[in-house]
Amino acid sequence: MMKKIFFAFLLIIVFNKTLFPQDELKEQFQFANKLYEQGKYFDAITEFKRLQFFDEKREYEFISNFLIGKCYKEGAKLSDAIFYFSKAEIGAASSQQIFDSRIEVIKSNILRKTISRALKMIDELKADERFFRKKDTLIYWSGWAYIINGEWDKAAEQFSQVSFANSLADLCDSIDSESYSVLFAKYISYIIPGAGQFYTGNFLSGLLSLGWNVLWGYTTVNAFIEERIFDGFAVANFLWLRFYSGNIQNAEQFALIKNLEISNKALDYLQYQFSGLKP
Repeated sequence: MMKKIFFAFLLIIVFNKTLFPQDELKEQFQFANKLYEQGKYFDAITEFKRLQFFDEKREYEFISNFLIGKCYKEGAKLSDAIFYFSKAEIGAASSQQIFDSRIEVIKSNILRKTISRALKMIDELKADERFFRKKDTLIYWSGWAYIINGEWDKAAEQFSQVSFANSLADLCDSIDSESYSVLFAKYISYIIPGAGQFYTGNFLSGLLSLGWNVLWGYTTVNAFIEERIFDGFAVANFLWLRFYSGNIQNAEQFALIKNLEISNKALDYLQYQFSGLKP
């Protein structure tokens, strides 16, 4: 009995699928698209997949996969988004649709911080003669890839090549100028303990590093002068070198923290106040 019911159910599905009118496909697409526009992304995905099931001629293959990808992207499910944008490219009917699909994949890679993959795809599109006129768009998204990667100087270089991205170029330049040199903070601390902390504005830590290094350095030298060799080596190894190396590590860490604060402030502005195109 159960087998007969199951077989009848399959027949109903196949029968409905083959007789699904074209007008109803259009209505189904419009319904799914409306859900997408209303921000009901989970429901929209379900309805787009329902559309695909009945779309035997695959007339909606590109747009349905593309919008499913958009829905997943809005839900921060970036791997799923990339999968459906890639499926959309397979069903693309024009070079523009191919380009649009790949750009969405690039933007999704930028958001999930797989920057090397995003930049590789951009280079591939630049090398494709079909997209010669899209060069500015590709440079623009290269700039965003470098922003997310924290390479503000490279981002500024990219944006400066695009006429409509001057404001971003200026922002990236200012962030790069404001940032601290981690290498400088580190190397100056080799020469003068505490100098790296002073450079990053951590004056109390700098004074403590300088004071402890002067104290244990003086104690070590004095021990050798007084021919207390064992004491000199003990102080040098267990105290002076510890504070000396700690001073260098602190200077490097302080510079990284300061740069992170500067970057986060800029990213916060870009996320909530910048009105231009974003990944």
